Amino acid sequence: MKTSILTSAIGLALLFLLNGCEFFSATGSSKAVGVNATGIAYEIVVVAKPDIWNDSVGTVIKNELIAEVPGLPQDEPSMRVMQVAPDDFNGMLTYVRNILVVDVNESQYTKVSVRTENDRWANGQAVVYLSAPARDSLSTYLQQHHGMLVKYYTQVEMERLAKYYKKTYSSRVYEKLKDKFGIGLNVPEDFSSYKDTTDFFWATNDTRVGQTYIAVYTFPYTDKYTFTGDYLIAKRDSVMRLYVPGSFPGSYMRTTEYVTYTPVSLQGKYCGVLRGLWDTYGDNMGGPFVSYARLDEANRRVIVTEGFVYAPETDKRSYIRRIEAALHTLQLSEEAAGTALDESQAALQ
Repeated sequence: MKTSILTSAIGLALLFLLNGCEFFSATGSSKAVGVNATGIAYEIVVVAKPDIWNDSVGTVIKNELIAEVPGLPQDEPSMRVMQVAPDDFNGMLTYVRNILVVDVNESQYTKVSVRTENDRWANGQAVVYLSAPARDSLSTYLQQHHGMLVKYYTQVEMERLAKYYKKTYSSRVYEKLKDKFGIGLNVPEDFSSYKDTTDFFWATNDTRVGQTYIAVYTFPYTDKYTFTGDYLIAKRDSVMRLYVPGSFPGSYMRTTEYVTYTPVSLQGKYCGVLRGLWDTYGDNMGGPFVSYARLDEANRRVIVTEGFVYAPETDKRSYIRRIEAALHTLQLSEEAAGTALDESQAALQ
């Protein structure tokens, strides 16, 4: 399987845009009023002339947007892409939630530039403009900054869903985690089943198809080497072996593939993100997982919130993204409750 680093901190995702190009903050003289963005999550409309889209630079953009999602057992594309010519970009197409506008014009631009704009034609919309004097320069730039577009749109989608979870969530799980660990975590409201032990909590939607789980545990913080992929994987395996048994005696969950460890910013603080695959020793179960580890300085402990999926013979991208968005809502005891995640906007100030 190909591996790549996917960071959910959009500041890290767009930092590269500041090097070697012009970067403009979005202002937008006309904003949408009363029109909400349409389309499904991770769907994008690319506005580009056909000769550009069908050329090598279009291939680079297309391959970027449909690159496989890291940490899944099978290849699944990051985005669903539709291309439209500038002259045909009108009507309902302008209301799509994610839009990428590509413009190559030698007389108008002197270097590659990137800017973003929110709510340009519809509320809740994210637009990225790519401009360049020549196709070769744009193609080279995108290859040098591979992954930036997917990172940006993924973060935007995570923010959208996390914001939704702030309003619609499982109050039962929220109260259990608040009482047990002193944290706030908004998980999907269909998470109705849970298991609560002394040092470990997990909950699930308990469906026949696309079973999704959330797990929370803590351990004492000792030193900075705690926040490494190898350490957190070892800790994960020890905890899961103890608390997540399989269907047969002696079976237990374990990590089978450690895909990435990425440091990101969550609620303005350091967070270590693990992605990988799990299976059940002594049983026939497995799937992807994503794990967020944060330092609770006030209590000198590490809090781990994890989502994992069991969906055999079914695409798993939507399930793991759904639960990862819930991890974005994690708030420690000292953090203000109800603060919506807005990492991407803070990074662009």
